[in-house]
Amino acid sequence: MQEKNNSNWSTPLFYAFLVIMGVVIGVFIKGEIPLGNIKWHKQDPMQEMLQLIQSKYVDSVDGDSASTHLANFYLAQLDPHSVYIPPSDLVEVNEQLMPNFKGIGIEFQQFRDSVFVGYVIKGSPAEKAGLQIGDILLKADDTIQLSGKKWEADDIRKKIKGPSNTSVKLLIARAGKTITVIVPRDNVPVSSVDASYFIKPDLGYIRINKFADRTYEAFMQALDPLVQKGMKSLVLDLRGNGGGLLSEAVAIADELLSGNKLIVYTQGVHSPRVDYFSKREGLFEQGSLTILMDETSASASEVLAGALQDWDRATIVGQRSFGKGLVQQQFNLSNGGAMRLTTAKYYTPLGRNIQRPYANGKQTYESDFVMRMHEDAMGLQDSSFKGQAFKTPKGKVVYGGGGIYPDKWVTGRNEFVDSNFSVLWNQSLLNDFVFHWYVKNKTAMIAIKSPADFIQQYQKFDYWVALNQFANSEQRKKLQSIEKNKSLVQRQIMALVARIQWYKQGYYEVENGLNPLFSTMLP
Repeated sequence: MQEKNNSNWSTPLFYAFLVIMGVVIGVFIKGEIPLGNIKWHKQDPMQEMLQLIQSKYVDSVDGDSASTHLANFYLAQLDPHSVYIPPSDLVEVNEQLMPNFKGIGIEFQQFRDSVFVGYVIKGSPAEKAGLQIGDILLKADDTIQLSGKKWEADDIRKKIKGPSNTSVKLLIARAGKTITVIVPRDNVPVSSVDASYFIKPDLGYIRINKFADRTYEAFMQALDPLVQKGMKSLVLDLRGNGGGLLSEAVAIADELLSGNKLIVYTQGVHSPRVDYFSKREGLFEQGSLTILMDETSASASEVLAGALQDWDRATIVGQRSFGKGLVQQQFNLSNGGAMRLTTAKYYTPLGRNIQRPYANGKQTYESDFVMRMHEDAMGLQDSSFKGQAFKTPKGKVVYGGGGIYPDKWVTGRNEFVDSNFSVLWNQSLLNDFVFHWYVKNKTAMIAIKSPADFIQQYQKFDYWVALNQFANSEQRKKLQSIEKNKSLVQRQIMALVARIQWYKQGYYEVENGLNPLFSTMLP
């Protein structure tokens, strides 16, 4: 009995021992149990590094910050435009491509320790609540101090912004009196079209600042009145437009190209080729078309310009564009953040990919761009490598691999890049002066009907003398070093004053109207 019982008990135990040893040996051979530190699950190296940094590093480290830096370093090894977006930034990043944002609809300006309303967006909750340019924001919701101390601009925004269907109670100062205003927060509309007007009879102008959701709709709302009033030639200003949604650029191209023409195609190793064609009858297929571009015109801007250049539909004027020929797709992550990953390249109708080389890394890629900006600011025509040459149907030579090369180069020295002009920006001298000049002359400004009338009435006013009187003694000494360029400063002051009165529309009407270089870019 004893011997039999021992046999029945030991045999299963022996087999179990063999099974466990087999599993351990098998796992060990696969490398999942390293010597000296047994681990049952193999971890990703990046996750291991983050854990070690958080548990062993000499100083305290924000875990989210470390994850962001590590993720972006890894993505930068792939290409310059794939990027990780942490959860804290995702809402703001997504808003950049939306036709509205959540808020009350004001722009503010801080002068010394006071926060002033610098602009009230038309149709916004702030306008409906009665806020005015020049109001001083004292407190929010009774306890949040706005004026009386120096704030960073982002901190002020966070104290005023909030979810839709909520309100903010503002204590403001106006004309020596304090007033309480309750402003509901809501979706505030913003347009991708900064300005649209007639430069002269038959010659229209439209400026697009980005390709966001409903940019095509805003473009059509600007284009249709110009066409209805007899426009024969259009200047489409894409300077400073960093791109956005490919679909919006394609839709606009469709309004400017006749027939069934290829606009752009995208393709990647894991993304089959997708062709985008013009399909419908466009609103402006026949008139003369000029596209203005500079070094910061990128991505979707280059898609639009490239298609129109390839089909001999438009003349590209200005400087070489940025050179971004990669398409990103945004993927949401489990932590609430997102990753914008390059999934394809885009090609113009002739097969050009205008992406600048980035094989030497992101830092070199960015340094090359900074150097080009510096050369352009000095008025030097870009002589960088042009890449492969292509011929349009009419025999014009265009290039790939380095941005969109203009058909007509227009470069002009940008004196604002000169370090002597830092006094205007570093201490907000120009913006402060413009705001206080407008408030002082507000009654007269409100009576002016248009930016053109403003130019006519105030072009001869000596803003340079007024600026020097406004500046402190140290600032006046620095202003002396740029007095030879005071006409440039006067032009910028007038454009900024017009911006307060008529927003971006006013700024570009005045800036374009007074800038002698702009006239050389016109057809």
